[in-house]
Amino acid sequence: MADVYQFIDITAKGEGIVAAAFDNQVAYCRAAGAPVTARVCAALRDLVESGAGGAVLAAARAWPGAPLADALPLRIAGGLHALHLSGRAPQLAPIYADAGEVDDMALIGAALRDHEAELLPWLDGPPQTNEAGRSANFIAALLWLAGQGLPPRFELLEIGSSAGINLMLDRYRYELGGVGVGPADAAMRICPQWQGAAPPAGPVTITGARGCDVAPVDLTDPAQALRLKAYVWPEHTERFVRIEAAIAEARRQPPELVAMNAADFVEEALARPQATGTTRVLMHSIVWQYVPDDQQARVTAAMEAAGAAAGPDRALAWVALEANRVLHLHELVVRRWPGDGEPSLLARAHPHGASVDWLVA
Repeated sequence: MADVYQFIDITAKGEGIVAAAFDNQVAYCRAAGAPVTARVCAALRDLVESGAGGAVLAAARAWPGAPLADALPLRIAGGLHALHLSGRAPQLAPIYADAGEVDDMALIGAALRDHEAELLPWLDGPPQTNEAGRSANFIAALLWLAGQGLPPRFELLEIGSSAGINLMLDRYRYELGGVGVGPADAAMRICPQWQGAAPPAGPVTITGARGCDVAPVDLTDPAQALRLKAYVWPEHTERFVRIEAAIAEARRQPPELVAMNAADFVEEALARPQATGTTRVLMHSIVWQYVPDDQQARVTAAMEAAGAAAGPDRALAWVALEANRVLHLHELVVRRWPGDGEPSLLARAHPHGASVDWLVA
């Protein structure tokens, strides 16, 4: 099994790619301080390679899409974690306790067989990795945009919103390199390890936040909330605390979230009138790889057309926190109009919000 991330075309299909996807996920989890999730993915990889029976493993071997882009290992790992969290697969407890002298393949293989009907639907859609910690990147980007002279009153549009946790970003408190943002009595505090200069300090007002997802998660539904928790790596206990806080906030006031694909949502949103003295912002995090190529092209064309019509009183920006698959890092990149619309790399950040390496003065 590979111990390092292999730089493979994320859209690759064919022989050997399924095994490479599991190898890469193991290496990624180890590098991200997630040894339990690495154990689960390693056992799944060995089961896939061993020829072990069962519908879940057969579906993984015959995966019709690109297993790297589709995050195939995390789909199955999420289902297994849900079984553990619900108590329906007690045999998995030693693995999630990171106990030694455990036959991971045997325990996970048994769970795959015993709960086949429950696990197969987890293969039907990409992981929902909604994470409040990523909001720190969005807030830092808004501070930077205001520092560049764009109106500091922001209308937010998010694609791939999942449960809309980041749509509630104005309800959280942030400490960003010594710059504090957000209400003192916030639902949660987000304080990533900060490297580099502080972002520009200044007022930031959110005038509205709307989002879309092809399969929105309703945090007020216990079954859907469990599904979201299942995609949180068990080692990251702080993320569980954040999800519980987000669930409480959603019950108090749900985020504005619609079932819609990314391209339709962006085109519809950009066609709406924009208030004077605002900056309209498209934002997304760890979602672009799941957006089909034709929709990516439509979103890009719509944003560039709207950017050409933007002005100082009705500005436009595009804030993306996405994976750089060449460097195996996550980057915060911003485009803005007025301006040249070219990408500005603001930061490299942990995908779950643990740290931000701010790259601009």
